[in-house]
Formats: sequence, structure tokens, C-alpha cells
Amino acid sequence: MSLKIKQDHARFRDIVRGRIKRNLKKYIQKGEMVGKKGKDFITIPIPTIDIPHFRFGEKSQGGVGQGEGDPGDPLSPSEAQPGSGNAGQGEGKHLLEVDVSLEELADILGEELALPRIQPRGRDRIVTTRIKYTGISPSGPESLRHFKRTYKQALRRQIASGSYNVLRPVVVPVREDRRYRTWKHVPLPETNAVIIYMMDVSGSMGDEQKEIVRIESFWIDTWLRRHYKGLETRFIIHDAVAREVDRDTFFHTRESGGTMISSAYKLALEMIEADYASSSWNVYPFHFSDGDNWSADDTRVCVEILRDRMLPAVNLFCYGQVESPYGSGQFIKDLREAVGGRENVALSEIADKDAIYASIKQFLGTGK
Repeated sequence: MSLKIKQDHARFRDIVRGRIKRNLKKYIQKGEMVGKKGKDFITIPIPTIDIPHFRFGEKSQGGVGQGEGDPGDPLSPSEAQPGSGNAGQGEGKHLLEVDVSLEELADILGEELALPRIQPRGRDRIVTTRIKYTGISPSGPESLRHFKRTYKQALRRQIASGSYNVLRPVVVPVREDRRYRTWKHVPLPETNAVIIYMMDVSGSMGDEQKEIVRIESFWIDTWLRRHYKGLETRFIIHDAVAREVDRDTFFHTRESGGTMISSAYKLALEMIEADYASSSWNVYPFHFSDGDNWSADDTRVCVEILRDRMLPAVNLFCYGQVESPYGSGQFIKDLREAVGGRENVALSEIADKDAIYASIKQFLGTGK
């Protein structure tokens, strides 16, 4: 029975996984994540999975070959007028909500978008330790006593001494019979990674543009956390000046002021050089803007920072240009011309929420 339940559960999970893959693009575009459950699971609404069955009506309704009527009369005539009638009491159709681990969701994302596995770079690692049980010893703490081995040793001793009675099979371990697990500490390396999110919050970036950034950053986080155990996130907002903020402030700051993109790049570079050495960390700067910069001179400063200092120190630099009715959109053209050919540069134009799907593939499809 237990095996049958496990098989049914596995079959159900396969069905759910297939539904999620089938609707993944819709989930990404609309952000249909009902909420998080702790830090390891999210709740996703999917159409109810049901076994087909017949639904019988009441006998008083009549039907084909039943009740009164003449040849030519329409079947099941509608007596109710549009808009008339009382509140119904029947069962409605509802969405089924299922909990999916972030790791499984990342795997689904990778399969659907054909994303390559990331090969972490960097020689140094954060090393933690775990306990590994390596053998059995006649001494040790009582909390690690191996009851099965202790029983076997006592049984073996009683049989050897002739004190074991088959008619009264009682086995009583003595002190010499006790056996304990032995262990050792095993180093467990964990690769470091940091995501530095930068977002333009000038007057041309509205709520719709920030919602696009919020949805895309969720999927970026989900994919990178699948590959890195130790993942940090930092947030920078900028208009004419840049400052570091927390996650909530990053997504809810009201837009105002002009735009000087170099201020964000300078602050991000300071973070990288101070806290995230390329020999120890896998660094991912993501910048989102509408492409409207203060001046051509500031754009030249941005290119110099990227080309000479930031790109040599990071795994991948990603720039997402969110379309805005107020932005010029020139910045991505300048980046394409200056650094677009670099292997660790990914540039994407995001016209609306429908374009998030393709943008994620452009960013994460590099495998960096």
C-alpha cells in the first residue's frame, strides 16, 4: 500500500510539473506567484486536475425521449431571461494551489528555456563542515549508540557462550556489547555568488517598468540560487545620484529627478572591489533602465568603467532596457557598440511583460 501511495504521489507530481511547464510563460509574464512559503517554497495556482466524470441533472428537467412534447419542439428550452434568477448554490470551479520548491522551479525554468548549467568561477570557496558517520566503535556517547549493532553483538555473545535459549529468546546486552557510531568532520565547499541589482528610478521610470524588473529579478534569483549555495543580493537605485537600499525600498521608491547612470556603476564597482574579490566570488551585476542618460559624456564614463574595471571582475554583466514612453532608449545602442561583443555581456530590450520570457533567456542563456 505504501509503495502504491508513493507511485500515485510521484505520478501526481509529474502531472503538476507538466502543467507548470505548459503555463510557465504565462506565470512569468503575469507574475502569477500567489506567495512564498518560507524561503524554500512558493505557491503556484494551476487549473484543477480532475478525473472526467458524468454529471447528472435533476429528473424533473426531462431530456431526450422523456417528458411531454411534440415533434419539432426545441430541446431544453431556456425559461429564464438574461439577468434574471437568484444566486446559485452549486459548486464552482477553482484553482488548485500547489507548493513547489524553488530548486524544482529552477529546474523547470532551465528545461523550458534550455538554459545551460552555470560553471562557477573563482578558486576560493566558503568551506563549511558536515558530520559524516564513518564506522562503529565499542565506545562513544550514548546519543550515538547503534542499537542494531549492539543487539547483534549481544546475540552473538549469548550464542557463543551457550546462554541463548531458543524457547525463551531474550537478548540482554551488557556493557561490553554496546556499539557506537563514529564520525568525522568533512569539509563542504560552497561557491560564493553575489547579484548586484541596479535600477533607474528617475522620472521616466513608472510603476509598470518597476513591476517588470521585480518579476524578472525573481526568476534570475531562482536560477542563480540553484547553482550557488551562498548567494548574496545588493540593491542600488539611482537617478542623478546612486545609493544602496534594501529590497523593499528598491521596488517601491517613487520615481523623480534626472538620470546619471555612471553614479550606479561607480557605486557597484566600489562594492565589488571592497567586498567581492573575483578570486573568491562569482559576481553578477544587473542594471535596468529606460535607456535615457544625462549626457553622452556620462555614457562615455559608463563605458570606461565597464570596459576597463568592471567586466574583468565579473562573471556576467546584464543590462535590461525597459521600454518607457519618456525614455530615449539610446543607452543600449551605445553599449552594443562599445561592449556588446564581450562574452560576459548580455543586453536585452524589454518592451513589456510579454518580453520578460525572452529577456530571461538572453540573460541566463549565456551559462556564465
